[in-house]
Amino acid sequence: MSTFQPTPTKPWWASAVIYQIYPRSFADANGDGMGDLSGISGKLEYLAALGINAIWLSPFYLSPQADAGYDVADYRRVDPLFGDLQDFDEMLSKAHSLGLRVIVDLVPNHTSDEHAWFQEALASPSGSPARDRYMFRDGRGIDGVEPPNNWRSIFGGGAWTRVTENGVPGQWYLHLFDTKQPDLNWENPEVHAEMESVLRFWLDRGVDGFRVDVAHGMVKAAGLPDWEGQTAMVSGDETNTLASQSPAHQQKPAMDPPSPFFDQDGVHEIYRAWNRVLKEYDGDRMLVAEAWVEQPERLALYVRPDEMQQAFNFDFLLAGWDAQRMAAAVDNSLLANAAVGAPATWVLSNHDTVRHTSRFGLLDPTAFPKGISAEDEQPDEALGLARARAATLLMFALPGSAYVYQGEELGLPEHTTLEAAFRQDPSFFRTNGVERGRDGCRVPLPWKASEPGYGFSSGTPKEGGHAAPWLPQPPSFAHYAADTEAGVAGSTVELYRSALEVRAAHALGVGTHAWAPQHDPGAGVVAFSNGPITVLVNAGSVPLDLPPAAEVVLASTLDSVSQGKLAPNSAVWIAS
Repeated sequence: MSTFQPTPTKPWWASAVIYQIYPRSFADANGDGMGDLSGISGKLEYLAALGINAIWLSPFYLSPQADAGYDVADYRRVDPLFGDLQDFDEMLSKAHSLGLRVIVDLVPNHTSDEHAWFQEALASPSGSPARDRYMFRDGRGIDGVEPPNNWRSIFGGGAWTRVTENGVPGQWYLHLFDTKQPDLNWENPEVHAEMESVLRFWLDRGVDGFRVDVAHGMVKAAGLPDWEGQTAMVSGDETNTLASQSPAHQQKPAMDPPSPFFDQDGVHEIYRAWNRVLKEYDGDRMLVAEAWVEQPERLALYVRPDEMQQAFNFDFLLAGWDAQRMAAAVDNSLLANAAVGAPATWVLSNHDTVRHTSRFGLLDPTAFPKGISAEDEQPDEALGLARARAATLLMFALPGSAYVYQGEELGLPEHTTLEAAFRQDPSFFRTNGVERGRDGCRVPLPWKASEPGYGFSSGTPKEGGHAAPWLPQPPSFAHYAADTEAGVAGSTVELYRSALEVRAAHALGVGTHAWAPQHDPGAGVVAFSNGPITVLVNAGSVPLDLPPAAEVVLASTLDSVSQGKLAPNSAVWIAS
């Protein structure tokens, strides 16, 4: 088992830069058009050279793939799409040999409907122990024809599906997501024991931590009361109400009444138990929460000393390209995390959001669309990339841990013209296309501009050549292929490498944030210092004067700084 030792003062995760890998879209080593674990192994040197500290893998477990692997049929098996346990072990060993930690996804809120437990539940009567592992309930109304309550699925439509028992309609089961993702019953001790066993299975293999999917969702309010609200995974609605008026520390309004199935206090006892499991292992193993919690103070509860080590900072992700909103997100996040003694995390994109390079190129760069299609507003690709590069310099200079979504180091945009015939996200189908879905940010990466599929597939070709990537790539991806950017001054990948080198050299991840004299969010300027680096971000419309004789350490583009001024939509690091 591979192990790592913590630094004398801070555990590794407190300041790590963690790279999210969406396995099916990262690299394909066997030519079948689907990314795999061997493909990841083949690119680990690239990631190590980029300067990241860890990788996080989205689900690779056995699954019917109704929701791209977030519908798990067996938590201890690798889906043949991605390889097998030996491939995982080899990838893990190689990552550790390169000094990279490995975090894996854990999906504890629900399983696949093809999981052995759920199949047993379907074959068992009402009130049976097998049914009690899930949220089965009798329906309301005459003969139970109405669902047990009015909850809505995150993916659209109702959150309850009725099963057939002995040829007649029977009970209903809860699925906050797709019908093929039944929610587990976390009131059942067997569920707790099984998930702790799953944790140990992967910890014993040597993983360094877990990203916990829907970490705020496992516990439901007693009695499952009706609720008229509607929630989403990552939503910009509540943040948009604060646009251009958010002073530091302004509180976002809580839902009234609060959701009966998200952010219940009972989830914290689960994470206290998991914290105890991780402490049985050496090497500073960690948990990071994907918790969509509106108020920073509530989110901070997940990272108290006896619970998780990190929680994703969606406030920062949702701020968009707006100086006031970015500054407020930084202030609020640092304040809330400091209250519980936890480091902050920063993230701009992930597998559930439109890539920030494209969001920042919209007419409203704070907008948060649920996917973009050819019928929607098309982003200004160049403007979005310029802003994205500037936002990256802001993020990497902040103390705490930063998360990078695969391809953002290439400046990769969203696939905004993906045809409906290719879409696979269940949210697209459950909303009849009203939500465009998340496929546009999940398109396979371009590695080599001149090769079919932009080099996504390698290894021994299938008969007739490599299969086409599982999602088609837009022609523009040729301009962002890794081989066209490597070693090229001014390219986005070289910006990331340079920024991460400076970040590491000056230990910015464990540094201290302080607003600089130039900080003026109302004028579009975000400015702060961290150790020997001062960061200036110009989100305004006019050039910004740099301090006299400023020593530029790094600029977001080659032409960001000219004649002592910082151009709009740019950022710069200067020596303090």
